[in-house]
Amino acid sequence: MRCRLGPISVLLLLAALVPVADLFLPPELALSEAVRTVCVYAILALGLNVVTGYAGLLNLGIAAFAAVGAYAFGILTCEIYPFQLGFWPALVLTLPIGALAGTILGAPTLGLRGDYLAIVTLGFGEIVQDVLKNLESITQGMQGINPLPAPSIGGQMWTADDERKWFYLVLGLLALMVAGVRNLERSRLGRAWFSIREDELASRAMGIRPERAKLVAFATGAALAAFAGALSASLLSSTGEPSNYDFQVSILALCIVIVGGIGSIAGVLLGALVMVGLNAIVLAKATAWMAAQGIGSQGNVLLSPNNWKFLIFGLALVIAVRVKPDGLLPPRLERGRA
Repeated sequence: MRCRLGPISVLLLLAALVPVADLFLPPELALSEAVRTVCVYAILALGLNVVTGYAGLLNLGIAAFAAVGAYAFGILTCEIYPFQLGFWPALVLTLPIGALAGTILGAPTLGLRGDYLAIVTLGFGEIVQDVLKNLESITQGMQGINPLPAPSIGGQMWTADDERKWFYLVLGLLALMVAGVRNLERSRLGRAWFSIREDELASRAMGIRPERAKLVAFATGAALAAFAGALSASLLSSTGEPSNYDFQVSILALCIVIVGGIGSIAGVLLGALVMVGLNAIVLAKATAWMAAQGIGSQGNVLLSPNNWKFLIFGLALVIAVRVKPDGLLPPRLERGRA
């Protein structure tokens, strides 16, 4: 019997080989840390893909839910608070906390459509940042909450030196989220989302309740985003300052979904690799290699790839959308190769 690997499996298997490749690369060109960042953004974009790709709702505030997850994780685990639940219980709890935040925002606003809903989610993102900055007694303001715990297995706490363990943990959690979203996509609820995206009036006529289905999509996307925020905070051992969850993060997640292919899980993974990897891998490693070779050490700003990142990022985005308007791996290709 012939075995065929779909694009999702291929991308995850290639990612699993990164620590092996690092054994043969010089330290300044190691890829594990950068690919970890790609995986976290892929989880964030999976949440946005549920909302925008499946249900057809434009959300410009997905970073706000990542902030909710990061700060919830910090409050539940940091030693300055009374909870101190530990890594695993707190990480799991960020899912219902994110879903609750999505429900609170979605319940009164999902009657809006198109640009109006986008403006509401954009405003929500700005409000969350201001609240986090001003509630210093709870959120520590601009300092962020730290230190945050690493995972512990068998009573042993991981350290920053356990880079390979961290990598496979993040990759495994990404694979788990992918499997969960894939099951949702194939479920009755997933088919309802696609129906609403294509024609809400016809969906209502077929007995689907659009308000309930859209609210579940919004809550699911928020839960995934909160999970990604908590995972990112744990990797950094800090929530960081509230401005780390600004509009640029939401736009980057949206770019990942669009460039990869709206509604495609494999497209999200590939889009995260292209959009985040361009900065975290290609430009960062090129800069490190040039520094090791003594290139650009005279202070010439034109010789530093980091100084060109916004230009290169913009050009890559324009070319990708122009050449592949349906995305690098749209849903029809993903399912055709699965």
